[in-house]
Amino acid sequence: MASVQFGQALGKGLFGTVSPEGVVTLRLTISAVLVWAFVRPTLPRSRREIALTVSFGTAIAGMNVVYLALEHLPVGVAATIQLCGPLGVALLLSRRAIDAGWSILAGSGLALFAVPTLLGGEALSLPGLLLAVVSAVSMGIYVLLSKKAGSASMDGRFLALALVWASLMWAPFGIAADGGSLLTPSTLAVGAIVAVLSAAAPYSLELVALRRMSPRVVGTLQSLEPAVGACAGLIVLGEWLTITQLIAIACVTAASIASVATAARRRPEARAHLSYRGERGLTPKATVARSRRESATRPGRQQEIGGRSPWWVRVG
Repeated sequence: MASVQFGQALGKGLFGTVSPEGVVTLRLTISAVLVWAFVRPTLPRSRREIALTVSFGTAIAGMNVVYLALEHLPVGVAATIQLCGPLGVALLLSRRAIDAGWSILAGSGLALFAVPTLLGGEALSLPGLLLAVVSAVSMGIYVLLSKKAGSASMDGRFLALALVWASLMWAPFGIAADGGSLLTPSTLAVGAIVAVLSAAAPYSLELVALRRMSPRVVGTLQSLEPAVGACAGLIVLGEWLTITQLIAIACVTAASIASVATAARRRPEARAHLSYRGERGLTPKATVARSRRESATRPGRQQEIGGRSPWWVRVG
């Protein structure tokens, strides 16, 4: 989260040199090159793989619309609105009333951005809000598709292909807006830092997380990003938020912490006991031991424990 938000703040700092479209083009192109060099993926071999690559890449391209929103909004505000997508996923996929309550609390914080003038703040830019909403919808879709991509390939193959597709979608806009200025050494250097901080490493690490947690949990955890984004905007760009905006971010952060705290009460031992409760002759202690043995012998688990470390861990 910190990597993404500080990378976005650095990217916004480039707006005086290149356009937001140019920043996104640099970010995605350099990220695609880095990830492709590590993964060296094979091309899609079926219609299903092509569809997953295109949809995954389109979601990543849509998430980068947030850079267009950053031209009108502070980093912390744009990050908070962007989280509407994952929060929507959290609410729709939740089966417990308490999780819906935390999502509603976070949504109430987001709603405060619509009424800043009532508490003495300035009205937010409507184009910026709309662009942030587009990014939010794409981020919600990204959370769901990341689960499928991570399950379909453990080596990041679909991430590499999707980043190439996303960079191709943005390249015409970046080239049209900035042309050869994208290739100046100073711009390329900062663009490479932005790419590593806010794209290559975070996307890869999120695939790891999404293979181990449900989209609902990951979507709620990402609610911490607004607070980090506010800090990044202040430290990197000197962006001061209004009291209303800080309250809104506090609501989202509080909802996220509460969701994590309540979810942590469901321990692996309890889940193991429930999964084997119908088998005779197994005590709760025995079912826990059996669950651990089976977890350790899964092919994926063996690769994680005894095999070569996944490439994205080395990148991070």
